[in-house]
Amino acid sequence: MFRIIQKRKIWFIVSAIIIIPGLVAIFTGGLNLGIDFTGGSLIRIAFNNQVPTAQSIEEKLADLELGNLKIQPLGEKEMTIRLKDIDNTTHKKILEILKEEFGDVEERSFESIGPTIGQELRERAVMAIILVLVFIIIYISFAFRKVAGGAVKSWVYGLGAVAALFHDILVVVGIFAILGKFLHVEIDILFITALLTILGFSVHDTIVVYDRVRERLKLSYQKSFEEIVNESVNQTLIRSLNTSFTTLLVLLCLYLFGGQSIQYFVLALIIGIIAGTYSSIFVASPFLVVWHRLRQKRMDLKNQ
Repeated sequence: MFRIIQKRKIWFIVSAIIIIPGLVAIFTGGLNLGIDFTGGSLIRIAFNNQVPTAQSIEEKLADLELGNLKIQPLGEKEMTIRLKDIDNTTHKKILEILKEEFGDVEERSFESIGPTIGQELRERAVMAIILVLVFIIIYISFAFRKVAGGAVKSWVYGLGAVAALFHDILVVVGIFAILGKFLHVEIDILFITALLTILGFSVHDTIVVYDRVRERLKLSYQKSFEEIVNESVNQTLIRSLNTSFTTLLVLLCLYLFGGQSIQYFVLALIIGIIAGTYSSIFVASPFLVVWHRLRQKRMDLKNQ
């Protein structure tokens, strides 16, 4: 039997090593919000002839007074032009200039979202994540209200699950902040969808472990709470790994063959499921033991 809970300090340090670089990237401006949240226009174009430089495109479009342009290469023959919200007339002028100056140019996609809609989407995305976390605490607290043993209160199980979910969110958002800082990867509404999916997968894995803890509490009165939690984690370990592995196989196929439009969405899911499997075993379960020990210390101090 693996001594997983007994080595909880190691797992907490590993989590910190993974999360801290992402937090640094987030607070240094690495989180690159897409037009879904900031508003603006995004034109994706393909050059059938020689691909021009970003500077030459900016120079040719300077007369239109489009403000600050963000031009990024996308593959070998494509580029994206991100700019302020424009009308259809300006959009047509941009395409005309590009075709006149650079020959055979094909528009692959055009998106335009106003700043008000972008702000509303951003607020709703944050609210959706907060509501999910709140309802998870309520649900788990209710589901574990009759838990035996009295080692920790039922709401602590909900708190442990949410701690694991925060861990997963920070891992995914942190990695995408690093990608945004160095590879200019943008976060769009699909990224929020991926986060919500990750939350659902991760909490499911955590509840399986917690449910085994509840069963063991009914049968193992002579063992310490730490031993019971460690046994429960070991008993569900293979099941958690197998479930995650089969899911990752499907996601890996989608990442490799699903097309560029969903590539980063699938990447977020892959990172999140790996983080969720890790957190249900190495974060959520040790959290219960840490809380139990702190509670015991407080009770001992009161009795002195």
